[in-house]
Amino acid sequence: MGDVTELFVVMFIVAGAAFAPLGYFIYKFTQKNAEPFGETEPHGDKPSFINDLAETAIHFVKSRLAKK
Repeated sequence: MGDVTELFVVMFIVAGAAFAPLGYFIYKFTQKNAEPFGETEPHGDKPSFINDLAETAIHFVKSRLAKK
């Protein structure tokens, strides 16, 4: 009978560790008016440097493929 109790305790600990990130996310999500990570876009809708770089690379590849 002790094996079943021990297995229950171990499984309870494993389940708690598995669902802890989900619980933390739900806690943060309800904390700041559905903004779990705070203000994610502080500068408005301005495109970022990474987006500009990706658009430039895509345009470059398209222009090279169109010349062939």
